[in-house]
Amino acid sequence: MDLAAEAYVYGYPLVCDLSKVATSLRDGFGALAAAPLNRFAHSEQLADHRTEFVSVNNDTVYSIAQLDLSGGPLRLHAPDSGGAYYVLQFVDAWTNNFAYVGRRATGTAEGEWLIVPPGWAGGVPDGVRGVIDAPTSVVTVAGRYACDGPGDLPRVRALQERLTLTPLDGRPHRTGLPAPEPGVPEELRFFEELRVWMADFPPSAADQAYQDRFQPLGLLEEGPSPYAAAGPALVDALTKGLERGRARVEGVSRAGTGGGGGRPGSWNMDPHAFDYNLDHFGVGTIDSPQWRTADREASYLARAVAARIGLWGNHGYEAVYAQTFQDSEGRQLNGAHSYVLRFPEPPPVESFWSVTMYSTPDYYLVDNPADRYSIGDRTPGLVHADDGSLTLYLSHDRPADPARAANWLPAPAGDFRPMLRLYTPGAAVLDGSYAIPAVERVEG
Repeated sequence: MDLAAEAYVYGYPLVCDLSKVATSLRDGFGALAAAPLNRFAHSEQLADHRTEFVSVNNDTVYSIAQLDLSGGPLRLHAPDSGGAYYVLQFVDAWTNNFAYVGRRATGTAEGEWLIVPPGWAGGVPDGVRGVIDAPTSVVTVAGRYACDGPGDLPRVRALQERLTLTPLDGRPHRTGLPAPEPGVPEELRFFEELRVWMADFPPSAADQAYQDRFQPLGLLEEGPSPYAAAGPALVDALTKGLERGRARVEGVSRAGTGGGGGRPGSWNMDPHAFDYNLDHFGVGTIDSPQWRTADREASYLARAVAARIGLWGNHGYEAVYAQTFQDSEGRQLNGAHSYVLRFPEPPPVESFWSVTMYSTPDYYLVDNPADRYSIGDRTPGLVHADDGSLTLYLSHDRPADPARAANWLPAPAGDFRPMLRLYTPGAAVLDGSYAIPAVERVEG
């Protein structure tokens, strides 16, 4: 039972990731339509209250591709964004962020990159800026383009249309995901998916040595599934272990989304939530002890929690997300009251920042008469004080004062949770010395 729980924690990211890959190929998700392997799906608008996707952002427009490199390398063409922020994040099947292309990582000039499968040793064609070595043959490319509102969409759409993937040999190769054996009972499906996908998408050598411990569970068996006709003892161990492993991941996930764990109203912010990649550092990544979890076994739980609450999230040096549920006195934020969030100085970022409003418990964007879902340094018409400080007004009703209305972030009638996003955060965010001001409740 304990071993099965360990296997769940270890394997959850792989199963979660590839399940989402399969969903995006078949159905799409959020504002993204389904797209075949090796082709980008583009969101054509900024998210709004009709986008029923947990904690979706209102700052960027997404372009996502699921890659199958089993037939050979792909050429990626990224157009010149003219200095505007964008990032193409490369995630392997185990959810490791192993490469980045974009403003922070490689600049915004036009360029071509060669994405190659594990073990590839061919020649690199002329005109390619660099090689992106994929740890697994299936890869997710999660692209985010900064968009300054509906009027900026034509610029972003033009960039999306010039973002392309082309097989190096000119012929499409699409093997796809291996299918688990159909006769396995539903309660053992997780372990069957883990067994099949571990075999097709092996991890690093160090992780392979760790996963050898799961041999008694049948996870390393080749050929016919050991779970199609598993004995009662194995079924009992696996089902109870799955529940125990799931409870462990859920428990840490809930602890990580609370009120901040410090003073009342503090924001929960962890720049190192995605530091579990210990083996694959490609283009645009930072290979240093600061960005690696010190303990390999501890990294497995961190990886599982990250997949559970923020699949395909960036390393902290690309973007950091902070959230709070409480005001400065520890009371739940609620639209029956009015609040202020005062920044004496702008949050320290090299790209941009925003505060987005979400209802709870769904964490959806909030319908409002101003059609404003987030507010930040790119919001037109913000009113700063004479000392340069910026006060945001969080309330359900529009403030009567025009200056306050200009800085209004509409809230729902009930409970809510704001999220501060910091794109290319500064050193003070990453070393923990930057303290986000608490949200303060005001009368009237």
